[in-house]
Amino acid sequence: MAAVRVEAVLAAAEEQEAEKRRSITVEKELELEYDLGNLLAVDRNPPSAAALRGSGPRREALLRALARDNTQLLVSRLWELPAERAGGAGGPLVAQLPEPAFRLPREKPPPKPRPPTRWEQFARLKGIRRKKKTSLVWDEQAKEWRRRWGYRRAGGDPSRAWLAEVPAGADPEEDQFARLRREKRERVARNELNRLRNLARAHRAGSAVPAAPLHPTGHQDRDELRRVARVARVSTASLGRFQPRLPKESAEPPSRSGGKKRRFEPLLGNLAAERSRQLELLRDMGSKKPVLDITRAVNKQMRQEEAEAAAANKGKKQSKRGKRGRRQQRPGRSGKKSGGRRQPQQQKPAGGGTGGGRRKKA
Repeated sequence: MAAVRVEAVLAAAEEQEAEKRRSITVEKELELEYDLGNLLAVDRNPPSAAALRGSGPRREALLRALARDNTQLLVSRLWELPAERAGGAGGPLVAQLPEPAFRLPREKPPPKPRPPTRWEQFARLKGIRRKKKTSLVWDEQAKEWRRRWGYRRAGGDPSRAWLAEVPAGADPEEDQFARLRREKRERVARNELNRLRNLARAHRAGSAVPAAPLHPTGHQDRDELRRVARVARVSTASLGRFQPRLPKESAEPPSRSGGKKRRFEPLLGNLAAERSRQLELLRDMGSKKPVLDITRAVNKQMRQEEAEAAAANKGKKQSKRGKRGRRQQRPGRSGKKSGGRRQPQQQKPAGGGTGGGRRKKA
């Protein structure tokens, strides 16, 4: 067995140590510029021009070594940052990155700011700031947060309170609890009236919606063509009864409104449907809560509004109507230039003849 010299062993150990240090230590003539917020490192050192001009594995090895050294420098800087364990002691080590220093270009241009509205300009000029009310307020009596409006609101219902404050200038003998209950009933009735008005307005607007115009376009779908054909067919005096039908058109002539023909339920055969209808009728009759008929309520509200408008217009017309007298003539002026007064016209006799004619013999 050949003897191993000590100098050779020490030289091999030094080489291994140098290789380990070289794997984490990189020497650069010019220090790199770092932006740790963007994980960016900029190398200002010029590479070897002779190696870059060549081609093949030599150039590829140079680029790989350059990328490896710069990445090692960037990772070494990241390890110098303050770090903490995420999710407890057994979690991964997370470094706290600083704010980015370089402004990276964006893919699309930034959006243009929206021009202020007229109200925003006026509010900025007057110093008005928008303040949104919260839905919850603190109730001093209940000592808890409650809703500002609605059921179980803060402060409770004033009409159900055990103590009512007399307003300034009110009659001290007046029952304030009755006044609060009366005001609440008036508010409820006013809200119901507004609801019925909204229903009447929506019903009137829905019935007054005009039909869609029939404009000839190059891209008409099947429904539009079917609607045009139906309108053209019922535009005749016979409502399309004697018009020739299309190959796939139904034999029943269409109506003007485009609706389906009303069909009645059979008198015999469907006992389950009849039983369900009778039970529903008995349930409505036995229920204490009245069933609201939307159509009837809307018609009633519309009639009331029309009657009120007609009464208001009639009162205005009667107030404007007065007694019409003769026009008084101004002094110094008359109807004719001669200044004579106009005589009333004499009535003709009942016989129909003139005054200068002969009398008829008896």
